[in-house]
Amino acid sequence: MTHSVLALLAVVWLSLALTPGLVAAQAKAPTAVITMEKGGEVVLEFFPADAPNHVKNFLDLAKKGFYDGQRVHRVEKGFVVQFGDPASKTKPMDDPAMGSGGPGYTIKAEFNKRPFDRGVLGMARTNDPDSGGSQVYLMLGNAHFLNGQYTAFGKVAKGMDVVDKITVGDRIKTIKVVSP
Repeated sequence: MTHSVLALLAVVWLSLALTPGLVAAQAKAPTAVITMEKGGEVVLEFFPADAPNHVKNFLDLAKKGFYDGQRVHRVEKGFVVQFGDPASKTKPMDDPAMGSGGPGYTIKAEFNKRPFDRGVLGMARTNDPDSGGSQVYLMLGNAHFLNGQYTAFGKVAKGMDVVDKITVGDRIKTIKVVSP
């Protein structure tokens, strides 16, 4: 009987010890919804295990309303849709400085094994790998030459049809974090 009680206690202890890990593994990835001013929504799902600081940075900026009212300043057919320059709210799209602005700080690159496939969300940067801040891009097609050179930190979970229709100057109405 003593062995039975000890075995039962061991099973209970192991199940309790493993539960937080299982719960964490089953936790849903953070998501956000981009609502375009001309209509349409894009649901983003993030990769916190691969690029935790990029995910946190984007979600923090979105929660502050940083992206609300910005315009898309770059669209390369079959390649990317890019936004995140705060000057796009007010400056003309043909302003020579368009596409060079940011949040006033940069974050360290988090290169990972996620491939740059259609729908992936990546952090734009200059030639300095650690120069990203707020400018991001959504992949319109596969671009594996970016793998290991840029930080992939999310993907389009729904609304790629909306992304495909975005043109330069289209305005982001809001980006709302929906979980967590």
